Amino acid sequence: MIITKKYLNDLTYKVIGCAIEVHKQIGPGLLESVYEKCFLRELELQEIKYKNQVWVPVMYKGLKLETELRLDVVVENILCVELKAQEYFIPIHKATLLSYMQMLEKPKGILINFHCTNIFKEGQKTLVNNLFSLLPDE
Repeated sequence: MIITKKYLNDLTYKVIGCAIEVHKQIGPGLLESVYEKCFLRELELQEIKYKNQVWVPVMYKGLKLETELRLDVVVENILCVELKAQEYFIPIHKATLLSYMQMLEKPKGILINFHCTNIFKEGQKTLVNNLFSLLPDE
């Protein structure tokens, strides 16, 4: 399968839809670990493939380092998803996700914060890197 911008944008829409469904069912104010389990279950129900708690390799000057970096979810082996349950996003959340995307060589990522009133309006941020621009449109 050839990954296109359209495919990735459609997948992003579905993944955000899964987060909205979780938020609609259980609301804000719970622990991130609870949202993560519910979100993974919703991905399964929507038949969306994922990997959970993915180790992020760190290469430094030609050496692969053992680290404790983990990304919450990689969807369909192409889309990074980082989950939060905090009052609001802070700049380091975006920086961290962009770093994970670069290290995992993934073109797109989504930050999802379940501690909000509306996932679509304030509880998600979609990020792309230089790899996204290299993908064909259709």
